[in-house]
Amino acid sequence: MEWTRTLQNGDTGSDVTELQIRVAGFAANSPSQSYVSVDGVFGNGTEAAVTRFQQAYGLMADGIAGPQTHNQLNALEASDGSTANFAFSEFYSKDGSAFNGGNVSAAQVKENVRRLMYKLEAVRNKLGGVPVVINSGFRSISHNANVGGVSNSMHTYGIAADIDPVGKSPSQVAEVAKTCGFSGIIEYNTFVHNDSRIEYPYGATFYYWNA
Repeated sequence: MEWTRTLQNGDTGSDVTELQIRVAGFAANSPSQSYVSVDGVFGNGTEAAVTRFQQAYGLMADGIAGPQTHNQLNALEASDGSTANFAFSEFYSKDGSAFNGGNVSAAQVKENVRRLMYKLEAVRNKLGGVPVVINSGFRSISHNANVGGVSNSMHTYGIAADIDPVGKSPSQVAEVAKTCGFSGIIEYNTFVHNDSRIEYPYGATFYYWNA
């Protein structure tokens, strides 16, 4: 990403939108049913998330996205648009359909997954940088049905991932996920489901945390 200006509270634009995508996983310091609005308007929530991002990466924490912050944001971006610690292929539907056959277009799934990756980068950072195994990312409608998923599963839109960070218990992972802007968090015996259901117009309008 070529950042062309310092971004701060009161700014608007597509670069603010991209900034919000990249700091969305720093929605809160403690478990909180809140998320960073990706609306292109740099308000107090975005400023707070930028500050937390800066703190997490050892930068001057002033809530202003200048050159040092831009450099760190870009360090998390891979050349193909994925992120430093996650690959798009990790989120492909396990029936071989990649990002096709879901409840939205493959292009939309890919963008949704990209946004999800940045939240998962925050989870990874907050867990001490441990590798995060993706058990299930996007699912085609067919694959989702075959594994017993509900028809409007968040997986079929590319906004959900079942994760198993190395060396961390599901309860540890869920507590961190609650600070990263996820509105769906379900703790299982060996992994944690995370999704961003209320940020998208896909039918879910409420938080669901069972962890």
